[in-house]
Formats: sequence, structure tokens, C-alpha cells
Amino acid sequence: MAIYHLHVKVIGRKSGSSAVASAAYRSASRLRDERIDRVQDFSAKRGVVHSEVMLPDNAPETWSDRERLWNDVEAFEVRKDAQLAREVEFAIPREMSVRQGIELARDFVQAEFVDRGMIADLNVHWDRAEDGMPKPHAHVMLTMRAVNENGFGQKVRDWNRTEMVERWRERWAEFANERMAELDIDACIDHRSLEAQGIALEPQSQVGAPAHRIEDQGTEADRAELHREIARGNGERIIADPELALDAITHQQSTFTRRDMARFAHRHSDGIDQFNEVMEAIGNAPDLVELGKDSRGEDRFTTRDMIEAEQRLHRAAELMAERERHEVSDRDREAALARAEQRGLSLSNEQADALAQITDGRDLGIVVGYAGTGKSAMLGVAREAWEAAGYEVRGAALSGIAAENLESGSGIASRTIASMEHGWGQERDMLTTHDVLVVDEVGMVGTRQLERVLSHAAEAGAKVVLVGDPQQLQAIEAGAAFRSIHERHGGAEIGEVRRQREGWQRDATRDLATGRAGEAIRAYDSHDMVHEAQTREQARDDLVDRWDRDRQALPHKNRIILTHTNDEVRALNEAARERMRAAGDLGDDVRITVERGERSFASGDRVMFLQNERGLGVKNGTLGAIEEVSTQSMSVRIDDGRSVDFDLKDYDRIDHGYAATIHKAQGMTVDHTHVLATPGLDAHGSYVALSRHRDGMDLHYGRDDFATQDRLVRTLSRDRAKDMASDYEQRDPVQDYAERRGIAVNAHVTEIDLKAEPDQRRIILYGRNLPAESAPPDHAAIERPERESVGIEAGREANIAEREIAKDPEEELRRARTRALIRHARAVGVIFDADDAGRKASPGEWNELVDARREFDHVRPHGWQDVEAAYAKDESLAREAGSGKVNRAIRALQLETELRIDPSRRADRFVERWQKLDQASQRQYQGGDMAGYKATRSAMGDMARSLQRDPQLESILAGRKQDLGISFESGRSLGRELAFHHGLGLGRGRGIGL
Repeated sequence: MAIYHLHVKVIGRKSGSSAVASAAYRSASRLRDERIDRVQDFSAKRGVVHSEVMLPDNAPETWSDRERLWNDVEAFEVRKDAQLAREVEFAIPREMSVRQGIELARDFVQAEFVDRGMIADLNVHWDRAEDGMPKPHAHVMLTMRAVNENGFGQKVRDWNRTEMVERWRERWAEFANERMAELDIDACIDHRSLEAQGIALEPQSQVGAPAHRIEDQGTEADRAELHREIARGNGERIIADPELALDAITHQQSTFTRRDMARFAHRHSDGIDQFNEVMEAIGNAPDLVELGKDSRGEDRFTTRDMIEAEQRLHRAAELMAERERHEVSDRDREAALARAEQRGLSLSNEQADALAQITDGRDLGIVVGYAGTGKSAMLGVAREAWEAAGYEVRGAALSGIAAENLESGSGIASRTIASMEHGWGQERDMLTTHDVLVVDEVGMVGTRQLERVLSHAAEAGAKVVLVGDPQQLQAIEAGAAFRSIHERHGGAEIGEVRRQREGWQRDATRDLATGRAGEAIRAYDSHDMVHEAQTREQARDDLVDRWDRDRQALPHKNRIILTHTNDEVRALNEAARERMRAAGDLGDDVRITVERGERSFASGDRVMFLQNERGLGVKNGTLGAIEEVSTQSMSVRIDDGRSVDFDLKDYDRIDHGYAATIHKAQGMTVDHTHVLATPGLDAHGSYVALSRHRDGMDLHYGRDDFATQDRLVRTLSRDRAKDMASDYEQRDPVQDYAERRGIAVNAHVTEIDLKAEPDQRRIILYGRNLPAESAPPDHAAIERPERESVGIEAGREANIAEREIAKDPEEELRRARTRALIRHARAVGVIFDADDAGRKASPGEWNELVDARREFDHVRPHGWQDVEAAYAKDESLAREAGSGKVNRAIRALQLETELRIDPSRRADRFVERWQKLDQASQRQYQGGDMAGYKATRSAMGDMARSLQRDPQLESILAGRKQDLGISFESGRSLGRELAFHHGLGLGRGRGIGL
């Protein structure tokens, strides 16, 4: 992963340093220090791949000689505490080749230092860490005085300014990101925080202690103190500008807690005093936004920047969803379908429906499909239809391999989103009204990045089709943008799995997609595809044994080993190679140092490319087999049949390809997968890992990781769905009240805020979502004919009733309640009529409902909430009561009141409704009604969530777990147990955190 590091320091005599010794060490050369008459010899140092002195235009040419330059600096500076040079050290993205890294460093140094008049001694180091990973970085020693053809002049104070250092930090990030985008490298860095990419604080490279002792004449370097110095510096920057912390925290998460802030502050401060100052600065940051408490009772926060990004995202999506400017004729669509059938491709009903939806003309198309449902095949037909209609079709995805899979599966020319955005930044390849952009695997795209794509498309008038599965791997960056857009705008859904050849395996994939990992694992276990071992090491050996037998029995099939971590991938790759070597299937080993360290390669080896390279036509994740290899070059036959040849000095981003991480596998299809389960897995990773195959899958685990299969199921069922700040919008108390009765999603009554303007009011009754007029009314000028016919008369009667209550209180109260019920029912009926007519209710109609509720509440507290809860279940009650027939409405109202005040009745109703929904979901699932199944499961999720806000009901139901389908104790709260046992997959993104 590319990391950000840029550190500036001064080399001076006050600390005992010598400019000549420093230059000798950084260049790994032998230089004579004339001032002290000593040779500084570091020529044995390894890892220096480039070294040069870069001169500004007016500098003497003799200073291109490093020894002459720094001896002249030493001679010119006469003070015993003189500052001799400034050093800038920065990390080069390890995704780059040596040549690319040197070119990037030279361009940055030329633009930011040499062109400003400094002499720069540039040395590029390509060291390796203890784990074998490269640590490319550059040391730049800079002169501190103005120079001309006659020599040194005055020191340039502006070069010492803090603003200049901040500029260098920002410009390095810009240089590196632009170059990586040009090279189609799937990475970026952020100058604003050393942890913007989620890495440790220490710099990528450090000068070793022995060298420090030599260079600094006995001064022993303390690595821990250096780290504390960095932490102190970070703390000071955060205290001065707490937005640095907020930007870093929200780089990978949209919302966060005080615990997240404390963890960040601890990492970026030195000592309790500075920790407290950092926490106070973050907590008082102007852009910090408190969202309220989540289901665990923890305060959740976000930033104004994140909220604004989400708002821009949804505005762009809404704008595109309303426009219809990319219509495809029936003739073009049918012609594309006919050509597909001629090729032997017959779309299912779901695929055909999805095709119709995304080619219907709207500027925003959304396709949600389970793994292996044939989304790419459908998109290929859509491409032909769009092209026949005169549109240009482009594809994009977060990673290079996902873009490659989209292109190979659909024929849509595709590239990474980063590369596409870079082109836009250069005003190249801009979208137009004639473009259709298909974004695949969009569930992995963060909020900010997807917002930029949609905003650009909306402004350009292009069409965008978002394709993905929110349940697969989550976005690396912050947000759940695809899930949020799908929830707001809907879309085509493809649930018929086609990848697996066996019907029961297709059912298992569908189980994984719908949060029923336990069902899927039990199905594979019943077919002897789940294998337990005493330890992970034994499980790894068993997996490789099975892989080797499968490989030798079916050599014409392709297969992959999948696991969660890079360490496990390397161990599995080495074990697989040993089996290949023992079987005589590999040629002679050639020991090569590649990007990840020393490796042995041989002809016959499976390899994986780890970086996009247009010249070779490979992506990060491309697989192939070595045909020929030497210490200088390699020839690989790619799995698509092409052969690529390359020199290792130009491209060394390659590793063994028998095993891969699950993240590398999203979008991959093979004949057989072998999966090693480890504790880091969750529902999203397991869904991807267990759905890549056509023919079969074998899952291995060790009992030292998972004591029982139940524990394995729990781990592989963990929902870690990312959230959005908009997921934590304040909920209405009456909506919570309605949910406590077990009313399903969108079957809630939301109270109208009497002080709010009409565009903020909502009434939601049994799936209706009826906004009032969007423009605030002039209340003084509103004409209310409805109130003339209903409201004024009812109000007059209510006033009379109040005067008569003293004569016969019970009778008059009953009559007043009846009148209030009728008036309220009529007002609700008017709102319903407006919705049925396809119009928005007028401000006068809304105000009449407000007044009717107020009157009802006066004569029967909570009466209108109770009766609207009844209307939510049976809409006809409102129309019937409005006509004066109130008996059924009264009985329903009394039942809702009883449910509200009698917890045992509410418990009975909860169990009854839960059982009905559970039975309905089973019927829908077995019948293949996936839309109905999802809606029912959503209603069950709402019920489970409602218990978090009703501890009294939760306590009563604790004794009825068997009635609710809970077979064993899990130690969770009841709501969480319901979600866990029924595979509802409720996550933090919905504010419940089960």
C-alpha cells in the first residue's frame, strides 16, 4: 500500500553533523571532508539506486561534483553552530518500479527545489524491510543560500517558513497521486495525515543506529525517541488544526465514536497532557457534528465535510434519476437480444427485466445482483443496445482487475476510476451527453469518490449505471454510497445465481447473499466440503493436500486458494510450490528479487501481477503461468491466452499466484476454490470467498481459531457493513412508538411537527410517503376551504361540547371523542385522496390534519397516534370512520391503546407477527420470490431493532425465545439474538450495531 511520508530537518554543526559525512552516507560514496581532514566512506552501503546533484541554471558547474559542493558549503559556513543544509526525506510509492520512482523523485525535486534556486543532492534508496517488503524513499540535501555564477549569497529566509514546508507536503502528494493515476496504479496518498492510509506513524525508512553513531560521532540514535518526536509533532499540528484529525479519521469511516477519537489521539500525541489537549482540540473542532447516540448508547460523530459530500452525492443521484435523456428503442433492444441468442446467450427473466430498466432512458441506472448472477453478460447485451442507439459506452471500477473483468465479461472498454478521474482533471476523456458510464463492483467505492463521479456525470449530462452487490466486500474508504443510493432510488435486482453448476450450490450462494451463512456452511458440510483440523497449521496442510489432489486429477480445470491475510497467502503459496516441485511440474528455480522480496520462480509457476501496466496489458490481480524465466526477464502466458514478455528491471510487481487474498478475488470466477478460514473474516468476505467457483468449494479451518462449527458460523456471519452519516438522522418519537407495536417498515405513523414548515412534514401510513408542498406557505394568506366545510363546524361543536361536559361529563366526553375521531379520519382521508390522485396535499389540507390531531389529543391523549397505528394496518378504517361509521375504528383504536399500555399483550402481538413474518419469508424464499423475501426480512429486522428502544417488551420476551426461533443462548441482547439466529445481518450502518 502506498503510504505518505515527508519529513524536513536541518543538518547543522550544533548537533555534531557534517554536510560531507551526511552526503557520503546518503549517496553510499567515499568523500573527503577537508574541514576535519577525514575520509567519510560509506561505499559499502547497499540500496542506493540513484544519486545525482541537480543544479539551478545560475549555479557553477563545478558543484555537480558532490565532494566539491559540500566541502565548499562547510568552508563558507564559519559559525560553530552553523546550519549547513536542509534535508527533505519522502517515501516513494512502493507500487512503482525503480525507474518510475526515480523519475517521480527527480520531477518533484526539480519543480519544488531546483527551480526555486536550491542545489539539490538527490539520492533514491530502495531498501527492504525485515518482512522483505520494499521501502523506497528519497533523501534530498538542499543548500540554504542563494547561488549565482560567483558562488553563495545570502541565506533565503523564505525557504525556512512553515508555509513552505506545508506546500512541499501538499505538492508531494499531488505529484505522487497524479503519477500513479497516469500509470493506472490503484493507490493514492494524503498529505494531510500520516495515517490517512491507516498505517503506523513511523517513517517508511530510518537511518540505522550504527550509521548514526558513525555519522554523528558517537551520538546514539534512539528509535523510540524518534517515534515520540513524530507523535509530538503530529499532536502539535492537530492542536493547531484539528481538521487534520477529522480528515484522517473519516478517511475510512463516515461516522465515529469518542473511542475512535481517543484511539487516534493516543497514537498522535506524546504523554497524557498532550493527549488531553489533542482530545480537547478534536472535540471542539468547528466541523465536528454530533449525530446522537447509536444503539449501544455511544455518541456518534461525523464532519460537515462528510455530510456535505453525502448531500452532493444524493443531489447528483436525484438529478440524474429525474432526467430521461438516454432512451433506447425497443427495436435496438430486441436486436441486441436476438444477437445474444444467436451466440447461445439466453437472458433469464430477471436479466431481461434489468436490461429493460437500465435502457429505459433515465440517466441513472442501478443493478443489484448476487455473486454469479450474470450481471456482466446482461451488460454486454445492454452495451450492444446502447451502441446501436448511438451512445458511447465506457466502463470503470475501483481496481484494475475488476475493470478487466467488466471488460472481458461485457465487452465494455473499462479502466480504473482513479485513472478516469485523472483524465478529467487534465480535461481529457470528459463525459458528454452521448456517454453511458457503467461502474462495476460499485459497493467497494467510497462516498467521496462516487460523489465525484456522479457529480461530473450529472453536470455533463451523461448516463451512469451503477452495478454491484452491497453485501460483498465493503468500500475501503468511508461510506456505503451504493447501498444508500439503492435504498433511495431502487433498481433492478438479479437474484438467480448462474455461476455454480449444481442447484444446491446456487442456493448456498443465495443464502450467503441474504445473510444466511449458517445455512450455506451446513449445505457444504453435508456434501463433505467443510473440513476441520486441530490447528490452523494442520488445516493449511490439509488444504494444500486437497488442492494438489484436485490439481493432478483435473489438470484442465482452473482453481485458486483464498484466505484473508497476506501472511497466509505467502505461506500457502510456498506450500503449493513445494507440491509442484515434488511432482516434477516446475523447471529450474531462478532466485529473483521482486517488489515483495526475494522469490524463487520457475517455468510452470502460477504467478499473479500486482500492478496495472498498460504496456503489458495486465492489471493488479491478473493471473498466468510462467513459460520462461531468467534473472533479467520473464515470459508469462496469461489465463486469457495471451503471452507477455517483460524485463524485471522495468516490471517487478509479480508474486506467486497459487493463493490470493479474498479482496483480490472479488469479480473472479474459477472452477474450484480452496478457502482457509481465519478469525478476520466476516459476512462480506465469506460471501465473496465461498461464491467464486463453478464446480466446487472446500472450506478448511483449525479448532485453535474456531472451537466449534457454530463459532465458525458466527464469525463468517458478522455484519461489518459500513455506514453513512445520513443513517443516523434523528428519528421521530412517534415512529419509534409505532415500531414498538411491531408495525413493519414503512408502516409507521410519523408525527407532524406543528412548528415545521410543510416541506418538513410527513405522514407515513402503510407504505405511503406523502410529502407536503415543498415551498413554505404564507400562513396569513392560506385559504382553507377544507376547514370551512369540516374544521370550523367541528371546532364549533367541540367548543359546545366543552361547555356541556359539566352537565353530563361522561356522555359529552364520549361524543367529543367521536367527533374528534370523525374529523381526524376525514383529514386523513383527504391526504390519502391527494396521494391517490397523484398530487401533493395542499398546505391547507396538512394544517387541517394538524388541527384535527390537536383536537383529538385534547379529548383523548394519544388517541390520534393509536388510531393512525390502526389505519397503518387497515386503510379502509380511515375512510369508514370519516363517513361516520366509527364502530370498527373505535375497536381498533382501543386495541392499539391496550397494546400500548399492556406489555404482555404487546408481547403476544410481537410473537404472533414475528412468527407470521418468519413463515412468510420461508415460503417466499422457497418459491424464489426474492423481492418479497427481502421486504419481509426487512420488516423482521425493523422488529428486532425496535426491541433496542423498548426494554420493557424485551424483558417480557426474554422468556419466549423458543417462540421466536432462538435455539441457544449467544450472550447478546434479545434484539441482537433475533438478528443473529435469523441471519438478518443488521449492522452499524443502520444504527443498531448488532
